[in-house]
Amino acid sequence: MKIERQAKLLEIISTQDIVTQEELADELKKQGMDITQATVSRDIKELKLIKVLTDNGTYKYATVVPSNNPHSNRLANIFSQTVLSVQSVGNFVCVKTMSGSGGIAGEAIDTLGLEGIVGTIAGDNTIFVLAINEEKANEISKKMKKMISK
Repeated sequence: MKIERQAKLLEIISTQDIVTQEELADELKKQGMDITQATVSRDIKELKLIKVLTDNGTYKYATVVPSNNPHSNRLANIFSQTVLSVQSVGNFVCVKTMSGSGGIAGEAIDTLGLEGIVGTIAGDNTIFVLAINEEKANEISKKMKKMISK
């Protein structure tokens, strides 16, 4: 039952923008599952779901992008603490960091698994991110700016 419920939960969040645990519980109930918000909360924790920023500026539940790097949370934290500015120009994103932090912030960008990145080049205090197109560069820039504004 738990495996089926969690599989259904993952299916729901992959097809809908679910903002709250209550919404998720309601959707599971619509699918015929007898569920409480507390159970949904435990499932979210076990599945290591996160909230991600949508294109319209709200947050929704999503799965963590699998990473072979066990330090990805630390790298994301380092990124948010060392990046000074982010600006998109064409299909590039230029990321300015504190002096000496370009390499580690570049590693964080690679680990974050942001969709649409072709590659990164990091120097001492500047990182160039090549996106597949200008639209993706703007999306990536917005996501990075949200990360550093927390």
